[in-house]
Amino acid sequence: MYKSLVAGFLVLLASFSFAQTADDAFRKPLKEVISDIENQFHVKIRYPEDLVKDRMVTYAGWRFRPDLEQTLFNVMSSQDITFVKEGEGKYKLQNFQYHLKTPLEGKQQLEYLWTKFNDVTSWESRKKELRECMWKALKLSPLPAKPASRPVISNRRTMNGYTIENVALETLPGVYVCGSLYRPLNAKGKLPVILNPDGHFGDGRYRADCQYRCAMQAKMGAISFSYDLFAWGESALQFKPSDHRKSLAMSVHALNSIRILDWLLSMKNADPNRVAITGGSGGGSQTMLITALDDRIKLSVPVVMMSSYHSGGCPCESGMGVHLCGGGTNNVEIAAMAAPRPQLIISDGKDWTQQVPQVEFPYLKKVYDFYGKTGEVENAHFPQEGHDYGLSKRVAMYQFVAKHFNLDIKKIQDKEGRIHESGVTIEKYPAMYVFGEKRESLPANAVKDFAQLEEMFK
Repeated sequence: MYKSLVAGFLVLLASFSFAQTADDAFRKPLKEVISDIENQFHVKIRYPEDLVKDRMVTYAGWRFRPDLEQTLFNVMSSQDITFVKEGEGKYKLQNFQYHLKTPLEGKQQLEYLWTKFNDVTSWESRKKELRECMWKALKLSPLPAKPASRPVISNRRTMNGYTIENVALETLPGVYVCGSLYRPLNAKGKLPVILNPDGHFGDGRYRADCQYRCAMQAKMGAISFSYDLFAWGESALQFKPSDHRKSLAMSVHALNSIRILDWLLSMKNADPNRVAITGGSGGGSQTMLITALDDRIKLSVPVVMMSSYHSGGCPCESGMGVHLCGGGTNNVEIAAMAAPRPQLIISDGKDWTQQVPQVEFPYLKKVYDFYGKTGEVENAHFPQEGHDYGLSKRVAMYQFVAKHFNLDIKKIQDKEGRIHESGVTIEKYPAMYVFGEKRESLPANAVKDFAQLEEMFK
């Protein structure tokens, strides 16, 4: 009798739930709901027509609240759409930005992450968990077999205190990464190695600020290497520019950096105890990631990228789910994985690094303090500057690297002790091409189909 009553009740409840779910009386076109919001709250909302076309909102009227932004959140979250306030009474709609949180959400996540460890032992356990997951997320566990080919090296030039060579490395069968190798002129003994991954700035590694940075590193006595992003610069000879924004590009970036480091450390005069990496923007993302993954990196300088609420807007920075490891992480915790190795965080006042001195940097210092190495992590913040790797940021990097790697900073200073870059030659693009001005030297085995690349990772 009891079982029959329970069964009957469950059938009735299921019927009631189905009726509630199936009833579409409250469904309305998204475009109409947006108009209702505008009228009720006296605001203007702009959006691309294809963003809202043919979309429907279930229980539309039930999502409204007295607060405008809560109403927008309730409606738009059902559509994977986010909103941005553009001014008083003005809003813009856009596709859900998976890589972005609000600054408050970023701060709250840091506070939550801090509850996961409280000393070196618990932090090392957390770091081990993150690293193992990150390798798997990138599909680089285990690493693919390394091609046996030699680097393609061309066009050696001698400049004022340094040399430059064009280099291409085969990192997967038929997949090449191109770069520029800068070395000090007439240097003796073991030399530091500095990786300079490119970021999402115009002109890639050919741009002047990248040439300045690498030449100055070489003039101080380091082996410096700058290299293209995947499907960017000369690497775009093999793949379409649109392939750069595919998630697998993140894995290729990481593998390229690891293969480049393998090659640089194979040089007889390379010092494995003095290995650094620095890059800005997307290059900053690479700087943090590779330092977290590879203990061979002894010093890092991520530039205008470390943020608790921005994980990198290109899928090549965040598309492989690395930031979902360990129950969720962010670039601050990834940067903290460098501890206790020396690290300089360079930030500015006009992008997502604007709150670094107050929010993100104190978190890093706490992790370094576990090791008694608080002094090994520094922040150079430029509140009046924006998103670039400009002169002031480069000077901060030169000083930091010279201090920790015992480089000869006097070679880039004038008589008053000021750092200057006047002795650097800025070359035209063709001089830096590995495969020739007309790309005539591209190897015959070069892969030119992204589908082939995907097969390699399967």
